[in-house]
Amino acid sequence: MEPGSPPQPLLSGSGLLWRLCNLAMAAFFGLAGAVQVNDPDPGLWIVAYSVPAVLTLIVGLNPPIADNIVWRSLSDLHTAACIVGAAILGWSLFANAQKNILHEEEGRELFGLVIITAWMSLCRSSAKSTLGGIRSAAAISLSLFPFVMWLYIYMNAEMRASWPSHCKTVI
Repeated sequence: MEPGSPPQPLLSGSGLLWRLCNLAMAAFFGLAGAVQVNDPDPGLWIVAYSVPAVLTLIVGLNPPIADNIVWRSLSDLHTAACIVGAAILGWSLFANAQKNILHEEEGRELFGLVIITAWMSLCRSSAKSTLGGIRSAAAISLSLFPFVMWLYIYMNAEMRASWPSHCKTVI
């Protein structure tokens, strides 16, 4: 579809797929926020994940809302904060990383911020045009990626052994 074309019908195959991807990501962001309760700085990370959880749930329930000025403003503000946070964490990792980036708490936090930024950008762009093949594939991949990574990290005994103590009591 051409940019600027009207959004797809909400019950079409791609419209339903978009809603399901948003609901999956809302669940992921909600779970990611919930496991932050024992983090050294839980308030920051609970907010970091709860805001996109709510925004994404709203898009999953009512996709045209992504064109609403209030939704877009909240999304843009949160995305900007995540980009700043990702830049800070990226610099810290570049300067101080000792091992695999996923073994570093800052690396996992960085990935979380990148996922938030990518998903919020995809949601924002969905308001202006239909999700074509590439964006549908991106939505499916991005909505499955966090769950696959969570499963990988959880099942990897070596990675769990290197977790800080506050991470060993989550789910």
